[in-house]
Amino acid sequence: MADAGFYGRLVDYHMHTPLCHHAEGAPAEYARRAAALGLKEIGFSEHCPLPDGYDRLRLREDQLGDYVRLVEEARRAAPGMVIRLGVEAEYVREDLPYVRRMVERHAWDYILGSVHYMGMWNFDAPEAEREWRECADLYEKWRQYFELWREAASSGLYDTMGHPDLVKKFGPIPREDCRPLFREALTAAAEGGVAVEINTAGLRKPVKEIYPSAAFLRIACEMGVPISFGSDAHAPDEVGSGFRQAVDLARACGYREYARFEKRRRTLWPLPA
Repeated sequence: MADAGFYGRLVDYHMHTPLCHHAEGAPAEYARRAAALGLKEIGFSEHCPLPDGYDRLRLREDQLGDYVRLVEEARRAAPGMVIRLGVEAEYVREDLPYVRRMVERHAWDYILGSVHYMGMWNFDAPEAEREWRECADLYEKWRQYFELWREAASSGLYDTMGHPDLVKKFGPIPREDCRPLFREALTAAAEGGVAVEINTAGLRKPVKEIYPSAAFLRIACEMGVPISFGSDAHAPDEVGSGFRQAVDLARACGYREYARFEKRRRTLWPLPA
């Protein structure tokens, strides 16, 4: 019952579906798992389509309607739960007009921003791990990533930025102090009114650390940037994963509230104890 009370005061806004071609389980299964934990509100945020040339680990243009229907099926399967319809929209500098057109095709509860590409390089893909481990100038790669992240936060497209320091996924971290990079990126988030996601998927990746780091999150809190929560679940048993660590991290960095979304409108709710 204590667990149900804890989860009942949280939301998980980052879940995927089989339509991204690298997740398993129907949305209704994710909803049932969420209900078993005690979550009262969840949200799906499938990967938005991209033009030809990028990987296919996302919705196709002709599947946007299918995605909406799957979420509606989950709502019918879990009538006592609030299920938000979101989308994870990639920030790609050269193809942002295309992404905007895709996003405009539906009315979302929230748009989750993400940066997975530097140019056409998907630095998040499993095959990128070797390149990261052999990288001669990690700080420069991180600088490039946070430059894109800053542009995304300034774009006016997103409500919350997903897995903010995803660039650390495979473990190598620069020796240099990265806090100036964080501060510049978070200044854009603060000025743009964009939240940042505490994403627990990092606990399941080689880095074994929540996205973002405490150093990043402390600066975000100082700047008044709100937080949201997401498990980045690609299977039903990952729903709500690591949320106790996530809440502990948020509190340690100074947060007492987190964001929920409905029809692109943000409200703030108290963190559970």
